[in-house]
Amino acid sequence: MKSLRIGMLTPSSNTVLEPMTMQMLKDLPDVTAHFSRFRVTAIGLDADLLDQFDDRPMMAAAELLADAKVDVIVWNGTSAGWLGLDRDRLLCERIRQVTGVRASTSVLALFDIMKKRNESRIGLATPYTGDVQDAIVRSFANEGIDIICERHLGLRDNFSFSQVTDKEITGMVEELALSKPDSIAVFCTNLAGASLVDSLEKAHDIAIHDSVATAIYGALFATGYELGRISGFGRMFA
Repeated sequence: MKSLRIGMLTPSSNTVLEPMTMQMLKDLPDVTAHFSRFRVTAIGLDADLLDQFDDRPMMAAAELLADAKVDVIVWNGTSAGWLGLDRDRLLCERIRQVTGVRASTSVLALFDIMKKRNESRIGLATPYTGDVQDAIVRSFANEGIDIICERHLGLRDNFSFSQVTDKEITGMVEELALSKPDSIAVFCTNLAGASLVDSLEKAHDIAIHDSVATAIYGALFATGYELGRISGFGRMFA
């Protein structure tokens, strides 16, 4: 059986996405994940923080992944949420041109999922500050997605996102579910939401799209891998 190698572009201060990715792939012996980091330490709209997502360090990290002959390179981060989806579209195109490897991102995969499921009115749960949250709402609206309800924790330091508890994530989702959105996005790849998705979907009968899970979805879809081999991490894989 030919193995599938997934390359992940990873924020340097992220401690959630790697173990969560391995947890999601543990029952797929033919799939391996490989990670390349570039510096991201905080999330905000300040010029220096926006510069963290300049495509030069991202492309350098992508080229290192290409050395491992990965089958797909995925940006496992949510910066396109506030910078606009065209940033991710351009990044994917540059990765394909420079490395010859297929590319996807967590955010582009989320939009693919929502489109396929006819979800246009969603809830949004993030750890971010209010100004970043507002930018995400505007960016999603530009792509035809109406965020009808949102919760955010007002955090800025990227490492701190990983310290958000299951109880806090569950509480945000429970509050959003009251508004009956088409789905809820747990939007941050350093937020440990993926392992909660199965129970939250059952409790509220609403699709929950976690950002680490959407990154995996994007990788598998881009390579034609059978999505249904992943279970317990969301209706997106059904």
